[in-house]
Parts: sequence; C-alpha cells; structure tokens
Amino acid sequence: MRKKLLFVYNPHAGKSKIRGKVSDILSCFIRAGYVVEVYVTQAAMEATEVVKKRGGRFQRIVCSGGDGTLNEVISGLMQLPPEKRPILGYIPAGTTNDFARSLKLPTDMVKAAQVAVKGEEFPIDIGCANQSYFTYVYGFGAFTEVSYETPQEMKKVLGHQAYILEGAKSLMTLKPHHMKITWEDQTIEDEFLFGSVSNSYSVAGMKGLWGKEIRLNDGAFEVTLVRQPQNVLEWPELMAALITKGGKSPSIIQFKAKQIHFSSPEEVRWVKDGEFAGSWQEVDIENLHLPLTIVKNA
Repeated sequence: MRKKLLFVYNPHAGKSKIRGKVSDILSCFIRAGYVVEVYVTQAAMEATEVVKKRGGRFQRIVCSGGDGTLNEVISGLMQLPPEKRPILGYIPAGTTNDFARSLKLPTDMVKAAQVAVKGEEFPIDIGCANQSYFTYVYGFGAFTEVSYETPQEMKKVLGHQAYILEGAKSLMTLKPHHMKITWEDQTIEDEFLFGSVSNSYSVAGMKGLWGKEIRLNDGAFEVTLVRQPQNVLEWPELMAALITKGGKSPSIIQFKAKQIHFSSPEEVRWVKDGEFAGSWQEVDIENLHLPLTIVKNA
C-alpha cells in the first residue's frame, strides 16, 4: 500500500508566495512515493478541524503557511490519539517564520518541501496553556501582540523588521501588568511589560535572547520576563538587549520551567504562536514532552 500524505496550506500567508509553487511542491511529494490529498484553508481554525477529522488516515501531514497555520495543524494533531498522529512536515510561508528557524528549514519553498518528506524526523515538546496548544511561544505584552497587530502591508514590505519597529514602539508606551508568577518552588511578583514562555531560537523576529542553550525536546521551556525599567537610563540598555543577540539588562529575568502559573488582578491579553489567544487573569502552562514528531533539516 502506498503512503498517504495530506497537504494543508494557507494561500494568503506572508506575501502569498506559495502561488506558482504548488505544482513543484506536489511533485516533490509524489516523487517521494506519496499519494497526495490537498486542503486549501480559507478561514481561521479550518486546518485544526480537517486534521482532527482526517489526519489519522495519513502517514504524513505537510502544512504550509505562517506560524499560525502551523499552530492550527499541531492543535488538530494533538486531538488525535497518540498512536494515530502522523509525522508532520512544514513549509514556512509566513512573514517571520520563527519556529522554522529552529528547524533550520530552507526559505525556498520547494527545497522546504523536499525536507518535509526526506528530512530528519525529530520528536518535539508542545506547550499547553489553559487547555489550548502552542508550538513555540505563549506570551503577553510588547513584542508579542505586535505579531497580529502589525499592519499586513507593513509586514509585506518590511518583513520581520516590522515586528521590531512595532514592538519597540509598544514597549515605550505599554502599561505594565502586575503579575504573580510561580514555577517549581519559586515565586516572583512585579510589574511586567513583557513575558514569554518559549521553545524556539527566535520569537517575534528576535534572535539570541537565550544564546544557543535551546533544546526543543528537553521537557522544559525558556521563560523571559521584562520588568518595568526603574529609570530612564535603563531603557536604552533594555532595548539593545531585546533586539541584539545575548544582550543583558537588569530588567530582564530568564529561567527554565516545565510548569508555570501566571496570575494578575486584571485580564491580560495573551498571544500563542503569533495569534491572539484570549484575555486571562490566570494562565497555567505545561510542557508536554515529545508528543509529536516533526521533520527538520539535518
């Protein structure tokens, strides 16, 4: 029996650059020995629904789109029984493609299609936050909300620099959130401008916050918190630390955690994988260790 592959793609992701590439992508799959079915998404959450309903019939699912499309597909896979979850390939087609950087995927879509069917199979951790799934980041505040608030035309012209510009602007004007944060046997309470629980080398276009100490399958997340600077002299240092690789600032707190709880006296807007995730006073986040296998570039 020939292997079956489901190709799910978002035709509007990024600069719609998948247009004109579909035939070549499908040829890669067919040459790799797959019988291919195609699903083109037209609305939010369609990818989750089709994978949840039909994903168990395939040996491999390949999705193409931005980080949000990838999140939808993974959310559908996580609703299948573990033994029925097919291997996942990814062809990045969004604006920033944060998680694709962690997988070292080519920016050329046809080359990425070849990796999706012939690359290294790689078990990864997945996050669960308030009973929803995320692939690589769950966060609040500056540099997280910009992913869905940055104008689409600005994204198309400037790419990931659009996120940096919008994030810097919001960081200076954003009201901090009072948060109590608990993990393992530790607790911190303060005013925070930004928080992220991540499993990626790049978040909102920012690289190097964690240096090279990133493991996508170690059962723990990297947590980054930014406190409100205490004086005007700390602002330039903070901005440089967030935008450049490995910068330091007294306003930045970083640690690893398998489980973490956030609480606030008021509702806070959260983002998962670049998309709005709702407003919450309480958020429980857990690392789910190795529930999925994705394909990366060796």
